[in-house]
Amino acid sequence: MLLDELLSPPWLRAAIAAALAVAVGWLAYRAGGVVLRRVTRGTIVPQAIVRAIRQPAQWALPLLALQLVWQGAPDDLRFIGGVRHATALLLIAAFTALAMRAIGGLADGVIARHPADVVDNLQARRIHTQARVLARSASFGVLLAGASFMLMTFPGARQVGASLLASAGVVGLVAGIAARPVFSNLIAGLQIALAQPIRIDDVLIVQGEWGRVEEITGTYVVLKIWDERRLIIPLQWFIENPFQNWTRSSAELLGTVFLNVDFGMPLAPLRAELERVVPTFSEWDGRVAILQVTDTTERTMQLRILVTAQSSPQAFDLRCKVREAMIDFMQREYPQHLPRVRVEHGAPLPEAVPVPGMVANAVADGAAR
Repeated sequence: MLLDELLSPPWLRAAIAAALAVAVGWLAYRAGGVVLRRVTRGTIVPQAIVRAIRQPAQWALPLLALQLVWQGAPDDLRFIGGVRHATALLLIAAFTALAMRAIGGLADGVIARHPADVVDNLQARRIHTQARVLARSASFGVLLAGASFMLMTFPGARQVGASLLASAGVVGLVAGIAARPVFSNLIAGLQIALAQPIRIDDVLIVQGEWGRVEEITGTYVVLKIWDERRLIIPLQWFIENPFQNWTRSSAELLGTVFLNVDFGMPLAPLRAELERVVPTFSEWDGRVAILQVTDTTERTMQLRILVTAQSSPQAFDLRCKVREAMIDFMQREYPQHLPRVRVEHGAPLPEAVPVPGMVANAVADGAAR
């Protein structure tokens, strides 16, 4: 019965028209792709968008042409309502995917226009963070809109929505409580994208861990720790808790090296050695290299060396090299002034000389006893 209906003349004509429409849509996709690739050649952002939408576009255009054919078919054609509905669902899904891929392509193009592999990449990292976070938020909104449009095509879903309208306050309260982590992280992501307390490749100190921001998603941040571990932190945490950002306004850092030396250590040779050795290190940026006495104890004095570098990894390596160089210099030239514990023995106490009167009194006391 179903086969006979599909082989009837009205359905055969509709099927032939649908096949022709799909072919036309596919040809339009191919021709449009060639034209767009030529037009966007040499432009980074449009070319990234065209490259991103290539796959969903090959489904969206034929489905659009197919839906136009079904809409033009007679309404009394059997099963046409279900066919139109199924095609509409596929078309909404295809255009939702197309919009999401276009947003992702736009973000990729913006990131490609601002490479981060340069010395001063602060502006590039700011743009990378905004592009990634805003693109994920926009894609999430498009996905929600697409799912809503698909649900609205079902009459039953509209009836359920109307029946729940009377208890919208309770439903809204329950939904708000249940979805609070999702929406709080979404809002936190928008805050981070706009205010930018953190960016991609920023150096952070979070709960005593030193690491770089490796990824910012719609719900969490991936912090790559120096020893290759990964710390996963919810976005909301960065809005509600304090943390250290070593590259907030600049990647340049001031590194410190502390040395404890004997009070007899002359400071002028140490300063001269510091001025001689620091320029030989490639990590030093040429801004600051000084030595100061910052503290004293009952046994030693504390020296602080300040040196500067262009980034935190370079600052760490520079501190290690300066510390090694100064210790080597002291071991070689002034080993007697390295920290040590002194123990001095004083002169022996003189022996007591007996007094004659005291001896007589002692003898008399003994006789009395």
